[in-house]
Amino acid sequence: MEPLNILALEALAQSKLSREAFDYYASGADDEITLRDNRAAFERRKIHYRVLVDVARRALATRVLGVDVSMPVLVAPTAFHRMAHPDGELATARAARACQTAMILSSLSNTDVEDVAAAHPDATFFQLYVYRDRKATEALVRRAEAAGCKALVLTVDAPLLGRRERDVRNGFALPPELKVRNLVPAGYGDLERLTGESGLATYFASLIDPALQWKDLEWLRSLTRLPLVVKGIVRVDDALRARDAGVAGLVVSNHGGRQLDGSPATIDVVGPIADAVGRELEVLMDGGVRRGTDVLKALALGAKAVLIGRPVLWGLAHDGEAGVRFVLETLRRELDLAMALAGCPTLADVTRDLIDPR
Repeated sequence: MEPLNILALEALAQSKLSREAFDYYASGADDEITLRDNRAAFERRKIHYRVLVDVARRALATRVLGVDVSMPVLVAPTAFHRMAHPDGELATARAARACQTAMILSSLSNTDVEDVAAAHPDATFFQLYVYRDRKATEALVRRAEAAGCKALVLTVDAPLLGRRERDVRNGFALPPELKVRNLVPAGYGDLERLTGESGLATYFASLIDPALQWKDLEWLRSLTRLPLVVKGIVRVDDALRARDAGVAGLVVSNHGGRQLDGSPATIDVVGPIADAVGRELEVLMDGGVRRGTDVLKALALGAKAVLIGRPVLWGLAHDGEAGVRFVLETLRRELDLAMALAGCPTLADVTRDLIDPR
């Protein structure tokens, strides 16, 4: 029986994944408080819908970072898709292209950026970690641009990896046949198993640069003509620093509850951040989005679009490209219905008073 919604899809995906792979995808940091709160915070917010509005036609299309998309739902950067399905990131890219939305490819993908961008030439963005080896980082940026990626998304909330206890218990590492493909030329393609530790945490501690600062954004911008987005913002003052650093956008994100446990749910902070910078920067948001009504709430609070991570992996594990398309089309259908029931024929009608009628 096919799932009715994304929440049901997770259980189906779990039945098809190894425990190590499922725990890697599903886990949060420490006590997983933020992981749970990302969902609970959505559930706490109510939609004060309008009535007697002509909603016979609805329009969901928008433009994000210069790219036209059919809906304000994008694929978030998540690592290691080939643990979920042999086609990995290629299946995800093909699904995003079929659904006419953007995909943000993780630096830590199991597929080369050139192959993914070729599969989705219209709307592939590239997520970047800055390595201690700045030459390797520079080469990665130039590869992404040469491949045809449309934007660079810098993750800024992971100077070290949050302690994900499920991964520690499992001694998480990539299966030996899989590599961090984009870093193979630099010699950083292997993620080894270490007894009693997470191989990914060790990889971060030894290779990712924990000294990255705001001033380094100027260096990054000098490497590429691509729009630069910073991902991992939860404070207004950091959003203002990002604006002043000349970035094109930001992602309000707590890394899916996988970094600092006890950090705020993103739906609780996106409103003030959008109020502070929303007219000058494109504000995106991720964390806990599972329903079309969640998308509506995020848009009402000022997000231009949302990113979805784990649901894409559940779809990929369940049925490859078709499973990812199911996830994206489910959110499209649910958002379309939510807009109609809330009295919002266009995205411009999705305004703050839906959440805060005062």
